Amino acid sequence: MANILYFASLAETLGSKAEQIDLPSDCKTVADLVALLCGRDEPFASAFDGSTRILVAINQEMSEPTAAVSDSDEIAFFPPVTGG
Repeated sequence: MANILYFASLAETLGSKAEQIDLPSDCKTVADLVALLCGRDEPFASAFDGSTRILVAINQEMSEPTAAVSDSDEIAFFPPVTGG
């Protein structure tokens, strides 16, 4: 199972900081996973509809939507962070 983590305002919106998902065989990239999550009921549909930028890290390395995912991965989603 893939370990999916949600951080900051995304975790608040979704009401969850983490979950484990058995990735379907056709879920091969971050973009596929985002489509899977977006296909869920609210609040996932709104959170992952593309209207807000969400960053992703796979196994603690920043990744792009085309990056491969597998059931052994830790995949973290979070909003951009600013600092000062």
